[in-house]
Amino acid sequence: MKLIGIVGSNAEVSYNRLLLKYMEKQFKTLVDIELIEIKDVPMFNQDDDQTESSIIQKFNRKISYADGVIIATPEHNRTITPSLKSFLEWLSFKIHPLENKPVMIVGASYYDQGSSRAQLHLRQILEAPGVNAMVMPGNEFLLGKVKSAFDDSNNLKDEKTKTILEETLKKFMRYVEVVSVLEGPKKPIAEPEDLFATGKIATTIEGIEMAAEDWVEQAAEKVNAVSGNDYVNLNRGILTVDQLNYFLASIPMELTFADSNNQFIYYNRVKPREEMLAGRTPAQVGNALAYCHPESTYKGVEWVIQQLRTGAQELVKVHIPTGDSDSFVVHNYQAMYDDNGEYAGLNEYVFDYQPLIDFYLQQTGQKLIGDIDAVSGASESSNDTKADAVSGASESTNETKVDAVSGASENK
Repeated sequence: MKLIGIVGSNAEVSYNRLLLKYMEKQFKTLVDIELIEIKDVPMFNQDDDQTESSIIQKFNRKISYADGVIIATPEHNRTITPSLKSFLEWLSFKIHPLENKPVMIVGASYYDQGSSRAQLHLRQILEAPGVNAMVMPGNEFLLGKVKSAFDDSNNLKDEKTKTILEETLKKFMRYVEVVSVLEGPKKPIAEPEDLFATGKIATTIEGIEMAAEDWVEQAAEKVNAVSGNDYVNLNRGILTVDQLNYFLASIPMELTFADSNNQFIYYNRVKPREEMLAGRTPAQVGNALAYCHPESTYKGVEWVIQQLRTGAQELVKVHIPTGDSDSFVVHNYQAMYDDNGEYAGLNEYVFDYQPLIDFYLQQTGQKLIGDIDAVSGASESSNDTKADAVSGASESTNETKVDAVSGASENK
């Protein structure tokens, strides 16, 4: 379950932000909570419509894709902050991501009653026509005397308060499930992904067959691409093409660039395919992502891309078991954005965390103990079946592994 936590204050120091961060950390095994800040949201003004701006659309996508929302509100003059009110105005002017969305209200205040009056007012706003959120009834969390509520590690001190907060969150999670049943299947928020890259974007190099084994060479010739000692003006430096290649090849992880048209256009090839964590070949560069994957994984690949394209998540991590107990390989899918905040493609970086974990343990003198895998938290034997986290297909450690983005199918 994915929840969005909205910090209802634009203050640099906010106890309500602290409360949400505590919830994010304390209950991470129960639910995924992602915090969003409203401090950069412009003041609402219908004569200066900012609905299509990147920041408003970013929040629109995140809230639309979430299963539910938690709003942490302070109390200013018996009501919510102007910044939170303005934020809600944008989300009920021309777009309505909170409509039929389950919402839980929490709040912290210096005084005994917490933010009870602000919460009551916020509930009225959320239930107003145009917003139409489904606020969790009869359940609220009020944190009073907040200045003394947290310890030096930003954890709640009082055990009873911790228990109440956990019980309230669990009730909200059940409420989200009930609303989901009442509302029925979610309408798709994003258009289906064109994994065959039949469209084009501003940087598409036309007139060259994407599946051509020498796509790079043909494309470079067509656009007169610079090479060798020609300089490239980057946003924080000037490098020659050779220096840029040296730099990318030296990064201790495997990098892949797939553009917003779902075309695989780069990887920092430093090893033969059979020695890579996610095997790729030079002939794959230029291919549409569909041609880089087995058809059985299309649904999983589409899900990852839609998470990034819509802003529902900016980073998706997938642990791909290799059958080697001395490695812990993670595929990280990072969304990339242009200067206007528009989706520009994904950066997949594949990294073996185990050497880093071993180094950390050696330097600190700590040890991993117990029968539970201390990193993934999953108990597994070497004979257990592994689940491909992207395609959802079940596979054993001796079967073929499928790289979720490059799709290079390889047998270990």
